[in-house]
Formats: sequence, structure tokens, C-alpha cells
Amino acid sequence: MIINSEKDLEGMKRVSEVAARILREMRLYCRPGISTKELDIYGAKLMKSEGARSAPLLAYRFPGFTCISVNEVAAHGIPSDRVILRDGDLVNIDVSVELGGFWADNGGSFVLGDSLQAHDELVDASKNILQEAIARIRHGYRLSALGGFIEQKAAALGYLVIKNLTGHGVGRSLHEEPREIANFREMMNFRRFKEGQVVAIETFISTKSNFAVTQPDGWSLVGNHGGFVAQHEHTLVVTKSQPLILTAENGIWD
Repeated sequence: MIINSEKDLEGMKRVSEVAARILREMRLYCRPGISTKELDIYGAKLMKSEGARSAPLLAYRFPGFTCISVNEVAAHGIPSDRVILRDGDLVNIDVSVELGGFWADNGGSFVLGDSLQAHDELVDASKNILQEAIARIRHGYRLSALGGFIEQKAAALGYLVIKNLTGHGVGRSLHEEPREIANFREMMNFRRFKEGQVVAIETFISTKSNFAVTQPDGWSLVGNHGGFVAQHEHTLVVTKSQPLILTAENGIWD
């Protein structure tokens, strides 16, 4: 969406702050020994207390209130009683909500407890690349330039990007124009960011894979060549200078 009024901005600020608080609280609640289903139910309770609704459930009938992906699962992990979190797991929580007709999206990967497989370096790469990428966004900046920057920064650190998982427009629905804000340079994409545009920018930084493959459950995505993926995401408003990060409260850069 494009912010056209103070009412639009206030609506986006409100829903984004709720999404950010829920993500932050879920990260704090996360601990070894609980299931991803228990973590998701906690997220659902937070949504209810805020008067918000789960965006993936509302928009796509996703079988959960949040997406919780563990270890080899790159994205869209279904919360399950059978997935028990353990020390050293690479965990990603993606929270998107609707409130008052406005939608916001944010997510972040982290290592639960002590890292047993050097996941810390991957997580740090993802969140640092996102931070640097967002700092470049402003009115007139090309989407392809952003993707090229993310891919280049990942390669310099020895990583790949997942090419079929992207950022996107958000605001009046969960996914809207621009439908894809890629993590690599799309040479024929001449689109530019516009002042007032609301977008969800996210990194998908990978150790071995460059595409995500849907699993038999119809939702979970795993890298085509295995390995691990870290994702970090903020909802923001494009301006003529530094973007306004609406989900800053989620603490994914802490």
C-alpha cells in the first residue's frame, strides 16, 4: 500500500507494533523442551490479547497462527506437537497479523541456547545484511539494486540467497504490490521504491541452497541442496531518506 493519510500511517504503526511485540515475546518464551505447537499457541494468545488476527491463517488457511521453522526447514514450518525444541536448534519465527484492516509482517532466526553447528555466524550474516540493505532503501531506489546488494553481501561471506523466497508489499493485505522484492539482482526488473510505500523486506541467507522446495505437507520449505537458512524481516515505510521501520520493537537486531 501507499500511505496517503495520517490515518493510514497510524493504522500501520499500530498493527506493526503489535506484530513486533508478539515476535519479541515469542522469542523470549522459546526454550528447550517445548514443542513448536506450544510456542504457536502462546503466539495465538498474544494475538487475542492484542485484538489481532493471524495473517497466514486468515489469508491462506495456514495450519497454525505463526510460521515456526526449525533447523533444515527454511520457511513456512507448521507448528507441531512432534517438533520439540532443543538446545542449539536454529529457529525461525515469522509473525504476521491483521488489525483494523491493516496488515504487518516480521520474522527472525536465532539459535536456541548454545550453538552446536556454528549457526551463530549464519544468523549474524542474515540480520546484518538486512540492516545494511534497509539503510539503502529510499524513494527512487531500484528493487533490483537492493537484491543485487543482498546477494553480493551474502556471497562475500560465503553464503547463498534463496531466490524463490522474497520480500513483498504489505499493508491492506498480507502480500501485495510489489509482489516480489528479490534477494538477488533481477536484470529486467526496472521497478523502483516509492515514497510512502509499505513493504516487508526480508533476507533468506543460505549455507548450501539457492531454492526452497515445498515438502509433502504442502507448506514447509527445505533447501534444494540441503543446509540451513536464516531469515530476518521488517515492515517499513519508504521515504525520501531513511525508511521508517515500523516493526523495530521486535528486537531481531539485538
